[in-house]
Amino acid sequence: MSKHAATSMTFIGEGTRINGDMSVEHDLRVEGAVKGAVSVGGTLVLSITGSIEGDVASRSAALAGRVHGNVRVQEKLVLEEKSVLQGDLHARELVVQEGAIFQGNCSMDASRD
Repeated sequence: MSKHAATSMTFIGEGTRINGDMSVEHDLRVEGAVKGAVSVGGTLVLSITGSIEGDVASRSAALAGRVHGNVRVQEKLVLEEKSVLQGDLHARELVVQEGAIFQGNCSMDASRD
């Protein structure tokens, strides 16, 4: 990862639609729609207007929009109050706010650093 990647963010604006798999080595904010697998080396922020139809892998994530696919997060996953996750999830830490919808299976790492 480059020295600047830790402070970089890719932004997908509201109204933007992406079809196909995508990979970013830093942070990603999605306010539009992505149809395909998403791999993020940093933090994924999915706004309330954002949606992902495909599997997601990231270091950490905060989801306020809709995900239809499996989610694998290395660290912390936050499902915010209006989020909808339809798929299995795997995370070390999980926060589910009141009002979030989750349909699927959950597995969490038992080991703590």
